Amino acid sequence: MFDRILFPTDGSDGATAALDRVLDVAAAHDATVHLLSVANTTHSPVEQAEEIEGTLKDRAREAVESAAERAAERGVTTTTEVLEGSPHRRICDYAADVEVDVVAMPTRGRRGLARYLLGSTTERVVRRCEVPVLTFHPDDEDRDAAFDYPFETVLLATDGSDCARAALERAIDVVDRTGATLNVLSIVDTTSLGADVRTGVYREALEESAREVVDDASAFATEAGVTPAASVVEFAPSVSRGIRSYVEDHDVDLLVVGTHGRTGFDRFVLGSAAEFLVRTSPVPVLTVRSPAEDD
Repeated sequence: MFDRILFPTDGSDGATAALDRVLDVAAAHDATVHLLSVANTTHSPVEQAEEIEGTLKDRAREAVESAAERAAERGVTTTTEVLEGSPHRRICDYAADVEVDVVAMPTRGRRGLARYLLGSTTERVVRRCEVPVLTFHPDDEDRDAAFDYPFETVLLATDGSDCARAALERAIDVVDRTGATLNVLSIVDTTSLGADVRTGVYREALEESAREVVDDASAFATEAGVTPAASVVEFAPSVSRGIRSYVEDHDVDLLVVGTHGRTGFDRFVLGSAAEFLVRTSPVPVLTVRSPAEDD
């Protein structure tokens, strides 16, 4: 899971701080870190294109060279690449072409966005990349606590979708590599429960369905050699807030979720919840797409 890590960098303070966390992971697993910087030449004015593109390329080269020097100081093997074009497309294409195990990205870059605002490039990579994406905040006041590696407690949030199953498989990989414990959680969204006289029956049906999801995931993990330490169904006003509350209350070190989920009757859907969690989670989030998903 952590043998080939892609780290896109723009040379910002956020990326520099994030690199230290990535190097921690790489050093622990003797991994190769692919350092990629993309010169975003897609919006250069025609009359200034050549001059602007030259400057962007120089900055991109400086970013990967500086990152490679820091990695060398830690004894971490790297490869470097500078590309041009749309950053999120180049990152996703490179990740697929080189067959990296994971893309590691901070949720803040050169533009200095607000604390919990997900940078546009990271957001697009999370949505579209076929490779799992590990996101984390690089500038928390207590950064070491926010990214505590090796992970000791991994939480899989599931809704029983194909994407959630893909996320479960990755969570098992992480647990195998780190020796962490695995918790399995499904949240039932209580906003679907109104004042109708049938609410009690509806609630029981939702809970039963969520319990089946958790039990199936736990059985799959156990069969793969990882017995979950906890398998939990909880009710919350929203899936994302329920997951985050669990993370905060149970000392979770890594949250693993699928990027798309179920819809319809089963009101414990992920999907948009994943994006909210990437923005706000106090711990790193590993997002996973199902191989069958289209853009």
